[in-house]
Amino acid sequence: MKIVSTNIGEPRVLNHRGKEVTTGIFKFPVEEGILLEKNDVKDDHVVDRRYHGGVDKACYLYSADHYDYWQKLYPELELPWGMFGENLTVEGLQEVAINIGDIFKIGDAVVQATQPRQPCFKLEFRFRNKSIVRKFIDSGFSGVYVRVLNNGKVESGQQMELQGRNDSASIQQVYRWIYADEFDPEVERAINDPFIADACKKDLLKRWGEFL
Repeated sequence: MKIVSTNIGEPRVLNHRGKEVTTGIFKFPVEEGILLEKNDVKDDHVVDRRYHGGVDKACYLYSADHYDYWQKLYPELELPWGMFGENLTVEGLQEVAINIGDIFKIGDAVVQATQPRQPCFKLEFRFRNKSIVRKFIDSGFSGVYVRVLNNGKVESGQQMELQGRNDSASIQQVYRWIYADEFDPEVERAINDPFIADACKKDLLKRWGEFL
């Protein structure tokens, strides 16, 4: 896997249903690279820390490979790297091939996969389309949140190399369980995984706890 873009953003205040909302989803490429730290990306702006940033979601990765899919759905839109609010746009990243707890070296940083991204309404701001959240869920292209085990700088052109494999559910499978209509007993694998993000574990328990 290869880093094709490093992205950070400035906060913007927008109107949503008559109310002012501040968001950091507008991220754009920076040539100098980015510094991954324990709680977030240095100089990036994480506005709502209830759902973004923190140890378990310090950095967000999205696949460059998925952009063609979205361009076909939204041919009228320009889709710059960082369109999905990702800090790292990664060529070759596939959610089905990354497990919760997998460890990667990216540039000088070492990171660990913690959960899929669950989209919120702020994605509408970038796509100017109210159906984007549902389409994002249905696509299965969640991207990957990671915790930072070792701080480090990441630059475009660097490789994302697997350093340790965890025998757990894939990011894609966890994403499906979050939104599934029917209970799958295998969801317990993710809930009991010591490396899954606490927030994601709580969401899975809220959705399926009565069946466990």
